[in-house]
Amino acid sequence: MLNKLNQLNNLEILSCSSEEFERYGKIISGYDFNELVQYAEKNTNIPPNGNIYVGSVDDMEGIAPLFSFLKNNFYGGMDVQIGYCNGNNSFLNGLEYHKSSEINIAVTDLVLLLAKTTEIQNNEINSSLVKAFFLPKGSAVELYQTTMHFAPCKVTNDGFKCIVILPKETNTEISLEEREILTEEDKYLFKRNKWLLVHGDKQDLIAKGAFHGISGENLEVKF
Repeated sequence: MLNKLNQLNNLEILSCSSEEFERYGKIISGYDFNELVQYAEKNTNIPPNGNIYVGSVDDMEGIAPLFSFLKNNFYGGMDVQIGYCNGNNSFLNGLEYHKSSEINIAVTDLVLLLAKTTEIQNNEINSSLVKAFFLPKGSAVELYQTTMHFAPCKVTNDGFKCIVILPKETNTEISLEEREILTEEDKYLFKRNKWLLVHGDKQDLIAKGAFHGISGENLEVKF
């Protein structure tokens, strides 16, 4: 699959097991995610169009003892949420980050488009700095706090499924009207624990208050 993707794309697509990925995150070992993946395979759907994100699913969080291990070990005692992002995305569109690591578990093969927060200059990041990584089905990775990401990209016509694990209430709604801008970074805050820069193609998100901060091509993953 990885070789096929690289033949079809001008954008180089790397493996999540490559040395280059170590700037952005690491492959997670020591946790058994099989039951979680099986649940997502059987009980979550890919919408006909667009993407769907569900931040917290009771049944997924009820899988024991995995939930306790994630809360008490991986996140050091913080409350966590387990949900999913499924869809049909093929474009970069945006880059978000959190003040915490994020776990992504590939329920299907997919591609992640990643950049570093340190690459934001003058409230802007050029898409030429974004790197693409292939995540095969069943693999789990930690994306570091300083790693910018957004919805995965599909590699087949069937779309993608990805489990997403984060601190509790991340990506939930907050009142942006009450926000007092003290730093440049404050302009990127879009939801709880979610700082977001978007490409000009995403006028729908800009209209909702997302910060237009990505220049260059809106990268597409072809398959």
